[in-house]
Amino acid sequence: MEGVNADYFVRVVERRAGAELRIKQRSAGDVGCVVWDAALVLAKYLETSAFYRVGLHSFTGKSVVELGSGTGLVGLMASVLGAHVTVTDLEELQGLLNTNINDNKHLVTGSIQAKVLKWGESVKHLPPEPDYILVADCIYYEQSLEPLLWTMKELAGTNSCILCCYEERTMGNNPKIEIRFFELLQSDFDIEEIPVDRHDEEYRSEDIHILHIKRKIHH
Repeated sequence: MEGVNADYFVRVVERRAGAELRIKQRSAGDVGCVVWDAALVLAKYLETSAFYRVGLHSFTGKSVVELGSGTGLVGLMASVLGAHVTVTDLEELQGLLNTNINDNKHLVTGSIQAKVLKWGESVKHLPPEPDYILVADCIYYEQSLEPLLWTMKELAGTNSCILCCYEERTMGNNPKIEIRFFELLQSDFDIEEIPVDRHDEEYRSEDIHILHIKRKIHH
């Protein structure tokens, strides 16, 4: 970590090929202001998948929407890998998102833009049925589960691949919230967990799970 000024500090994220990503984080603020471990694990998994063509396909030219982007690391990694990315979060996080986009735009080989999105509200301003929907460390508030799942359902087409990464937490209400999330998720989506041995060799943990989620086709 390196100091930037009193308000920001930088997280350097190395890549398999090419220059590192430099992600500014706020030294004070709520959940969206720092790079969480699940975001790191998912970002590095995207790079591994694209680089080695493991399981998924190249991100080149694909449309991607990230939900709850926070600092924007995961969406930035997808755009560096050639995707056309829309990172989304609340109004108060747009400044941080756009700062990180501007700081890393020289690495982007696709495209990236930030848009305001509050879960549970209209997604008409976002690309419809994107190839990939990315969700990192968004399972923590019980009251946000239904709006998040509604948003996922509204965005996802039958061919959309949702990659959801979360850290399993045992404190307080977290286990109950995770159980509820899966109860709600299973009514509309099929879920497959990506084995840990397919995550990045360095950026992995038994407590951090990556899910490959697809919309169920109801006949």
